Amino acid sequence: MAQKSSVEDLFARLAARGEDVIGRINEMPGAAKLVENANQLKERVDDLQKKVRGLDALERRVDSLEKKVDELSKASKPARKPAPKRAAAKPKPKPKS
Repeated sequence: MAQKSSVEDLFARLAARGEDVIGRINEMPGAAKLVENANQLKERVDDLQKKVRGLDALERRVDSLEKKVDELSKASKPARKPAPKRAAAKPKPKPKS
């Protein structure tokens, strides 16, 4: 029990120190800018995560569309090229009498 009590006391002291440090950060020059940048970074990372999650759905859609295109291309047989038409023989002109 004594060891558990000392561990809890240690955490309580660390928490109190952390609160003190956080309170002092506001007094430091440039700290406000640092905190602002950290918050912007967090927001950007959140946006990036949302976009990356959306890519999975797009990949599934692309895969299904590719399968459909493959099926359609196999189903349609290549059209035959029409045989070249032979030039019709021109009738010979009749000799004048």
